[in-house]
Amino acid sequence: MSSLVNRRRSSPWIHRWSRHLIGAIAVLGAINTAYLTITRLTNTATTCPTSGCERVLESSYATVFGQPLALFGLLAYIGMAVFALGPLAVSPEQNRPLRTQLEKWTWLPLFIGATAMTIFSGYLMFIMFSQFVSKFGVGGICYFCVASAIFALSMFVLTLIGRDWDDIGQLLITGIVVAMVTIIATLAIFSQNAPSVAGGAADPKAPPPITTTSSSAEIELARHLKSVGAKMYGAYWCPHCHDQERLFGKEAFTSINYIECAPDGTKNQSALCLKIAPDSEKQTGQSFGFPTWEINGKYYPGIQTLENLAKISGYTGPRNFKNE
Repeated sequence: MSSLVNRRRSSPWIHRWSRHLIGAIAVLGAINTAYLTITRLTNTATTCPTSGCERVLESSYATVFGQPLALFGLLAYIGMAVFALGPLAVSPEQNRPLRTQLEKWTWLPLFIGATAMTIFSGYLMFIMFSQFVSKFGVGGICYFCVASAIFALSMFVLTLIGRDWDDIGQLLITGIVVAMVTIIATLAIFSQNAPSVAGGAADPKAPPPITTTSSSAEIELARHLKSVGAKMYGAYWCPHCHDQERLFGKEAFTSINYIECAPDGTKNQSALCLKIAPDSEKQTGQSFGFPTWEINGKYYPGIQTLENLAKISGYTGPRNFKNE
């Protein structure tokens, strides 16, 4: 027992606590990504100091294989937490060989996972700053995404300094291989995902084509909304905007006064969007995101059902909507 105590005292504190720290960070990352996953799956707005979270999280970059990207981040953080904290569940007094063996086996997976997550998060930070911050300034920052990148980088650093690696050269080679595979996979994933921004439209900066059709009820509602001066603010890359458009159908939506807010979007009116954003945020108490409806001087954020649009706009025509 005394030799065990002496070894613990002689080892650097970071070696004794690295697993605890990695596990704690992984748990925080899991909470972060779980929240984002829930908001995406339930189509609810995220609580964020700026509209950057909505801009980034509603873009095509936030969806992979038809699922929220945050869901895959959640699984990655859970895996890191299990590898970091799992061996600690074995009592060193009762079964030290098993504890030692588990710690030895899990360090390499921790390093590989942290390396891949750091590379992937770095690419997402590049996307955020090049595609959103460069156009919207602070309004293009997704604070949840920044937090996740910091978590990943912190775990990567801790895997490097959290133990004495026997073969630094082999570790370096492993890191290079993991980084290359991650970069290739990341580029492949997003190269396949990028066309979904435009949904195959001829103009990549225009909203995707609407594939649903309209009944007379949708058409009448759309004409009524136009007659009362209703406006829908959106962005060509916004999947929720596309969902809103599909509720109307392609015939009816031609009557909607759609305002393109993306500065690089086709026929954009970004100056108008920036002008009304403070009024919308003050009135609704939510960050200005897409879609946002302006009807009779009031703002309504998020996807609106056709029934609700009919109610708040004073529509009295047929309500047997086809696409509800």
